[in-house]
Amino acid sequence: MNSFLYKDLTINHTVKKGLKNSYINITDNAEVILKTPKVSDVFIQNLLTDREFWIRNKISEVLKNPPMQINLEDEVLLFGEIYSIDMPEVAKLRIKLEKIQLNSVEKSIKCYNSFYKEYSSDYIIPRVEYFSNLMNLKYNEIKFRKMKGRWGSCSSKRVLTFNTELIKTKKELIDYVVVHELAHLKHMNHSKVFHSLVDEYLPNSKFYRIELKKTKFSTF
Repeated sequence: MNSFLYKDLTINHTVKKGLKNSYINITDNAEVILKTPKVSDVFIQNLLTDREFWIRNKISEVLKNPPMQINLEDEVLLFGEIYSIDMPEVAKLRIKLEKIQLNSVEKSIKCYNSFYKEYSSDYIIPRVEYFSNLMNLKYNEIKFRKMKGRWGSCSSKRVLTFNTELIKTKKELIDYVVVHELAHLKHMNHSKVFHSLVDEYLPNSKFYRIELKKTKFSTF
């Protein structure tokens, strides 16, 4: 990765031969990531000029809404709140951490990810069952995994997959994702009929959808 200045902005540029298009992304740390195929410097300068307004707006949004931070081995993020690791509900995490070598950040993160996956299963499955019965929509399987860019998914085989990071956000937002994915069992799109179905069971779904877009995960 090559870094250079565009006006007052630091651009982190990666060249990927297989790319057909160029992409700009703003990270949770307000870093500008540029990915392109092999192109000229003039092309890059023109691209940044065209997207400068968007880049600066995105950076401003990130700085106004930074991700929640936790102290490893001291705190845990659940349901949008930071709690002490001494709370009874996270005993499984304490046990995992006690078994690893101290001062190993990588192993600590693995313990947290494992805990969040277990906790997601324990909390979200009952919520899925509740809304599944309420909406009279049946699924075949529930899976959990850490994902980037999506909170959940629903496959044509009626398999629901939830992002284990979801357990870090507010309970009402978790319910929104659950209802959203269940609604896809009936409508595999985001049509008006689909949104109407979600609204039927979560009248504030539009507000939740906006809140979810603003939500950022804790970083280690």
